[in-house]
Amino acid sequence: MQITVNAEEHTVGEGTTVMDLLTELRVDTKTVVVQRNADIVGRADFETTCLAEGDVLELVRFVGGG
Repeated sequence: MQITVNAEEHTVGEGTTVMDLLTELRVDTKTVVVQRNADIVGRADFETTCLAEGDVLELVRFVGGG
């Protein structure tokens, strides 16, 4: 399946969840907000939210500093 993550095309397998994608991309699930097709995916739903052909995701990471 083709999806878009932060404006880049990615190929993922059928049944891939948000958690699977974050793990593959080595993204810390504690410091990221996931927007899927304009809707925020709650952290509690990362493991049960399956991606679909054509999904558009934005991954926004928290950055500390000052």
